[in-house]
Amino acid sequence: MNAPQITVVQPDPRAPLDRFEGWLTDAGATLHLVDPAVDGVPESAGDGVIILGGTDNCRSYPWLTELHASIRSWLSAEVPVLGICLGHQILADALDGDIAFGLEGEHGPFEIELMPAGLTDPLFSGLTTPLTVAQHHHDVVSALPDGAALLAASQRYEIQAFRIGSAVGLQFHPEASPETMGAWTPADAEAMIRRMEAVDEAVAATGRTIARNFVQMCR
Repeated sequence: MNAPQITVVQPDPRAPLDRFEGWLTDAGATLHLVDPAVDGVPESAGDGVIILGGTDNCRSYPWLTELHASIRSWLSAEVPVLGICLGHQILADALDGDIAFGLEGEHGPFEIELMPAGLTDPLFSGLTTPLTVAQHHHDVVSALPDGAALLAASQRYEIQAFRIGSAVGLQFHPEASPETMGAWTPADAEAMIRRMEAVDEAVAATGRTIARNFVQMCR
């Protein structure tokens, strides 16, 4: 079986693939990393696309109009797309969902609940609810695009994951290591690392499973 070719759109070097790189390649994928500010929005999606996080909001990048058009094209072609944090918000914005900016947000480990649609979604196959995940955000998707299904929710912010066609958005960071979470929290890095290390067995198991399932979706 040929290795799925996954295009990784990285809006910000401070939000890398991190542990996803090893988990995706271990599951058999080959990766093509794209910086849209340097390389432009990729013309070819390959067998799947991941849109990573970033420090700016989902309307602040000059290449977003082009990426929105590509997202709609990829969904029309049923290409699997995974949006993470900023990528989740970009995905919703491209498909006319609503975004709320500058909220208190979530920073650190949090529990989310899989909804009925999430319990049967292939991206979450093999996982049981609730999930402990890494969060680092202020903005959120506040209303789903028409036709989207809610996959996961939390008490603080309802839309933690959604699916629309071949695309899934995740508000949380399945890729992030404790060290990366610490780097994103420079004023309290050591405390953040300790908090994340305390739950990392569960966080990493969820992230590894999501990575493996996404590769399977791209086959």
